[in-house]
Amino acid sequence: MSARIAPAQPPFPADIQSWFDRTMPPGKAPLRLFTTLARDPRLCGKFFSAGLLERGHLTLRQREIVIDRTTALCRSEYEWGVHIAAFGARAGFTPEQVESLARGGSADACWTPQERMLLEFCEALHRDCSLDDALWQALRSDFSEEAMLELLMLAGFYRSVSYLTNALCLPLEADAARFPA
Repeated sequence: MSARIAPAQPPFPADIQSWFDRTMPPGKAPLRLFTTLARDPRLCGKFFSAGLLERGHLTLRQREIVIDRTTALCRSEYEWGVHIAAFGARAGFTPEQVESLARGGSADACWTPQERMLLEFCEALHRDCSLDDALWQALRSDFSEEAMLELLMLAGFYRSVSYLTNALCLPLEADAARFPA
């Protein structure tokens, strides 16, 4: 199936090109998701203003666990694959952990107790759109209130990204990872 909305074509307006230049590695073309959103400069600016990939209250590994599990639960192979390819090695994920992020879950033995809690967080939000008091308190033993806000925003943002990539039927990026068979 082809994408439901064709991407914008270069040259891009200066503000959009600036977002692409700051987001993409040097010499790498912008992702299809980005060029599709570039059809509407207002929406593109809103999307890029989310800015949740810069250093915040979470480590890169914590951030990527939440992004990868959230996008996998939403069946967004597009976004999951982009993040595994771009950040999986830097996050130190083993092949077993990559498999777990896509097909397993918080009960898998390949995770530390804190990482299992992050996976439980993603699974609870996906299932219930909320967290029970026990999970909230468990997370608060390891994460500040500001980190909790960041975790919630991260999971919510990447659920929205999953909606976009899935509903737009975006073709998978050539250099992105694929869900394990």
